[in-house]
Amino acid sequence: MTEAPIFSAPVFDAAFRAGLDKLFRWRRDVRRFRNTKVPPALLDALLETAALAPSVGLSQPWRFVTVDDPARRAAVRKNFERCNADALACQSADRAGLYARLKLAGLDEAPCHLAVFAEPDPPQGHGLGRKTMPQTTVYSAVMAVHTLWLAARAAGLGLGWVSILDPAAVAAALDVPAAWTFVGYFCLGTPQAETEIPELEREGWEQRANAAATRLRR
Repeated sequence: MTEAPIFSAPVFDAAFRAGLDKLFRWRRDVRRFRNTKVPPALLDALLETAALAPSVGLSQPWRFVTVDDPARRAAVRKNFERCNADALACQSADRAGLYARLKLAGLDEAPCHLAVFAEPDPPQGHGLGRKTMPQTTVYSAVMAVHTLWLAARAAGLGLGWVSILDPAAVAAALDVPAAWTFVGYFCLGTPQAETEIPELEREGWEQRANAAATRLRR
């Protein structure tokens, strides 16, 4: 085995850290998009950045599927409509009205659609780290999504996660390998508007908890 060359690590100064903190705070789950197209070269660059995400055993198990075919998009849209109606019916009386007012998908306006899957047993990585926790392949795919989310925000784009879907129906509509695990369906494009407060918080659906509320000390 050859020795890896030694490089000097970059210095992330206070200005960079402040900008990074701003990026974290301005990341949004975007639901309303302009119809401005995403340049193919930019999409390719964003996916290359997503591929820098950490993964168990360096397995890179994420599988990004770009969905351009109108018929396949329509199938996903119908899937969402059915699942959304079921979700609305399950809401409590005091929540149903608010739920109905929320626009939970940018499927109609977003110029770019991406489905993300995880390969549960990828040949890359040689199984390292997956014996006791095989679900780490899905966790790794989610890390790639988060990396894409931040990179898209930094490029002036927004990403929206459409989770109200039947995974089996999405996989069938997109004709992907049966072994792949569905992670999520995402809309990518230029946001219609920018706001300092996330939409679900602004609409009164939920309030963000601070770190102390989600931390347990032992």
